Amino acid sequence: MKTIVILCDTLRRDHCSAYTGGRPLDQCWADGAADWVVPTPNMQRLADRGTTFNNAWCGSTPCMPARRDIYTGRFEFLERGWGPLEEPDADLPRQVSGPPNHSMIQMAEQGYVVSQLVTDHFHLWEAGSGNYHMGYTGHEFVRGIEGDSYRTDYLEAGEFDCPAPLLKAKLERHYRNAHLMKRQAEEDWSAAKVFREATQWLHRNHQHENFYLHIDCFPPHEPLDPPEELLKMFWPRGYDVPDEWRAGWGYEPIAKQGFCADRVRFCQALYAANVVLVDRWLGRLLDAMDELNLWDDTLLIFTTDHGTYNGDHGRLGKLQTHEHDAVGHLPWIMCHPTHGHGEQRDQIVQLVDIYPTVLSAVGRPLPQDRQLHGVDLLPVLENKDAPTRPYAISGQFGMSMTLTDGQWILHQSPVADNHPLNWYGYHLSRFLSIYTLGDYDGTCRPVEVASWDTPTWLSDKHTDPNELVNLAADQPQELKRLQEALLQTLENLGAPSEQRTRLGIG
Repeated sequence: MKTIVILCDTLRRDHCSAYTGGRPLDQCWADGAADWVVPTPNMQRLADRGTTFNNAWCGSTPCMPARRDIYTGRFEFLERGWGPLEEPDADLPRQVSGPPNHSMIQMAEQGYVVSQLVTDHFHLWEAGSGNYHMGYTGHEFVRGIEGDSYRTDYLEAGEFDCPAPLLKAKLERHYRNAHLMKRQAEEDWSAAKVFREATQWLHRNHQHENFYLHIDCFPPHEPLDPPEELLKMFWPRGYDVPDEWRAGWGYEPIAKQGFCADRVRFCQALYAANVVLVDRWLGRLLDAMDELNLWDDTLLIFTTDHGTYNGDHGRLGKLQTHEHDAVGHLPWIMCHPTHGHGEQRDQIVQLVDIYPTVLSAVGRPLPQDRQLHGVDLLPVLENKDAPTRPYAISGQFGMSMTLTDGQWILHQSPVADNHPLNWYGYHLSRFLSIYTLGDYDGTCRPVEVASWDTPTWLSDKHTDPNELVNLAADQPQELKRLQEALLQTLENLGAPSEQRTRLGIG
């Protein structure tokens, strides 16, 4: 079966009409939400044709750890933080397509399947991760977004438009690139280019009996600089705002950043416009699938790596605190040629499930020499009662850890000194500065990590979907139940024993 995975970075579930029914955001579940409707007709097309999963959760966060979950079928955050693929990982593209740089004729004779990556996500190439493209039969890298070290042409001071607060930040590169690439019309934005390239690939490659197309679209992740026409759907003044407002949000509480209510609403409008941009160009891909009759023999998975705070809990951006609903609860839609059309599923699914599901769909075997954490979701599409797992587990390496059964959710904080903690693998932490790594002993490195001062949190999502009330002190039995379940889950996953010690649960 042909297989397409679409990953849109930092996509909130309440910005997808499949989950909101097209209601205004402030009538859904998030607090601090704006009163506008975010139109996503093409995400709705997927939901109408496919199966909407209500209990999809992130695993490892943020961006690249989530991708390593997808590429390896294992939770990265249990053993290390942001890092590259390593030889023992048996990464997904290589399992689909075999050793890289081989004859495509020989590859087909050996039972492998053509694979293609289309992305603008420059972290896939960046120092500290940097090798996620290597297993694909082919890849297309759309250049220029965020801190991509792309264009270096000489420019005089003030010659290109960049919000003043970003002139000495990595996003300066983004605005420099945008200027030098002469970005003007909507089709010049990165999301448009990604889906256009993927659409063109389908037109050239749909004759393959099997293929695996992986589309990794960086938006709606910041930088928050959508076309002004789309911004005016939510903020009629467009970019007629103080220059510093255009810098978007930081990963801190709103009060600490000193944002007024209008600036918060402007940031929310920027994000909503980014989502609309993604949806519009997703529609071009879906049009191609209609034209080429690909729905008859193609599995499509649409999801994200994580969400983001957008006023929830008095915050903007991701990281910062526990992975509450705004960050951890994901949109997830699957379209199968024959099963689950227009249906919903309540089973718990996670990004590690993409690995075995893709291999199953393209007819490739699972590696037998390592423990996988993911499960094949094709039986769930065929049978609404097929099991997956009792709990979702997630976290950022060295921070709090989250466990949920879909109703109750536990965010377990580490003990005061957050010890012991080890980083498994030789590679250093080159992206996030919160980790200080010691000497490598052949297996791991000891880790010193930034302090964590947020208390353990328990919520009942049936009555408090945005997790605004901490019930840890009021529901000791539920707290104990989930802590025991977390302990058992870590053991079942083969997590390092010191993770249980540093969390104070065993």
